[in-house]
Amino acid sequence: MNRRSVQLRILHETAGIAPAENVPVDAIPWLRNRMEYLLWLEETPFSTWMRESGPAFFSTLTLHAVGMGFVVGVHVATNLRILGVAPGVPLSLMRRFFPVLWVGLVVVSVSGALLLVAYPAKALTNPVFYLKLGAVLAALFITRILANGVLQDTRYDAGRAPKRARLLAVLSLVLWAGAITSGRLLAYTYNILMASHL
Repeated sequence: MNRRSVQLRILHETAGIAPAENVPVDAIPWLRNRMEYLLWLEETPFSTWMRESGPAFFSTLTLHAVGMGFVVGVHVATNLRILGVAPGVPLSLMRRFFPVLWVGLVVVSVSGALLLVAYPAKALTNPVFYLKLGAVLAALFITRILANGVLQDTRYDAGRAPKRARLLAVLSLVLWAGAITSGRLLAYTYNILMASHL
């Protein structure tokens, strides 16, 4: 089996389509183009440096984990308060933690982009990566709804939050748990580590 047929088989598996015998790579241009882009990206000097420099890679990984801790921590605290935990804390005061959340989100985004550049094929060919991104985006969308709604309304500072807000808080907790779990699974569920290894 030559390199092209192996590459095509892996691309078929990654794309979730049934493999076809003797199908040239050119027959599926979007798959070929995607793999060529990943190969180009991982061969750039910056990607190579990120991947091969222990201090660069592991400090970025550490920043990503710490940033995620702050982002998720603020969300968990806010969602638990909406669900009635710590009723002595006025609900509207939870917005004071949002600057920490936004700084953490910037750290997570930048460090995540750097990790992605280090191993682009590992992440971008893995459906779990898209599950993580989807969970994070959905949770942030819920945060925006809550920030513009119940967290601005001082009527709920001492009372019970509306049912819709409580349901959104539960959903947000589930989404963050999914994002963290899928993020950890990324290290173990990839099909392709590097495009150049095909």
